[in-house]
Amino acid sequence: MQVTSSAVAAGALSFVPGRATAQSPGELRVVVGGGDWGKANIDAYVKPFQAETGIKVTPIADEVSFAQLELMVTQNNVAVDVTILGQGNSFVAASKGLVEEVDYSIDNKNELDSLIDYCKQPFGIASIFYSYNLVDNTNKYPAGTPQPTTWADFWDVEKYSGVRLLRTGVDGAGPWEEALLADGVPADAIYPMDIDRIFHSLDKIKPHVRKWWSYGSEIQQLMHDKAGDLYQPYDGRALLLIDQGLPLEISRNQAKLAWDFWVIPKGSPNAQNAQKFVEFTSRADRQAAFTQLFPEGPTNRNAFKLIPESVARKLPTFPEYMETSIPIDGRWYTEVGSDGLSNIDRLIQRWSEWILQ
Repeated sequence: MQVTSSAVAAGALSFVPGRATAQSPGELRVVVGGGDWGKANIDAYVKPFQAETGIKVTPIADEVSFAQLELMVTQNNVAVDVTILGQGNSFVAASKGLVEEVDYSIDNKNELDSLIDYCKQPFGIASIFYSYNLVDNTNKYPAGTPQPTTWADFWDVEKYSGVRLLRTGVDGAGPWEEALLADGVPADAIYPMDIDRIFHSLDKIKPHVRKWWSYGSEIQQLMHDKAGDLYQPYDGRALLLIDQGLPLEISRNQAKLAWDFWVIPKGSPNAQNAQKFVEFTSRADRQAAFTQLFPEGPTNRNAFKLIPESVARKLPTFPEYMETSIPIDGRWYTEVGSDGLSNIDRLIQRWSEWILQ
């Protein structure tokens, strides 16, 4: 945990009975994530919110998995008031009644109208865009030599030899779209995804992958330690290291665009104040502040009016980059078939069998 704020409750997510009742009235426990990302959430959202409202906030530098959220809610032992969920898990959580509906009546109309439509859902608000990108080690692929810029290049181990690192599929958030792009599927024909074709493509790259990473802080550390030559990290993690002078280059071509939602677990001990915090994260000035601490794209269009162009060009939603990006279709992931399984269930099941082969 790379945060310096004494307010951060390290390891506070114990999920033991009685945990939620230990909160003081009105106090918020907000899960902000770890590392530099978590620190940016604290500085851009938590501290200013506490200063403006006087509401005590305890930021938790951790992550809540879908399983943990479901356990908290079903056991009526909700230990946090606000947390962050990925797009796919957010839709599933909403369908299972695990999260509160957002109270949009408290939002400023101008701020609300400036939010990108699919980033304001009944169950949550997305405050940032991020992307999975191809990143290469410039010591391995120096200027003046062929540069890998597509996922077909990443898969081409003869032309671009070297060690690969890819996102694990254990939680359903694997390199599925990248595998299809590498196999020649056009960007506008990715969805609905062909799961058999995904794993046929992954068969080709599997022997050349040294590490299947799980968390943003993990891949950031692996890139810092020069553990590979070609990576598939979050863009923000890579950009932080590039700014520190590490020999890395990021390709914006064929970026996989994603966004997370701030959600309020059903039964939050302080749901009313949680609603205020979620609204706070949607404001243009707060999102603009976040982007200058951690390079991810805002979901409030007006935020770009407050962001210097030198910073805006680092963000995944810069107009030029959007032209070649592929937005994740969270609804496809959560579609349920006649067998009762969602597409994400099928991917996880298939991955658990495939990775052991």
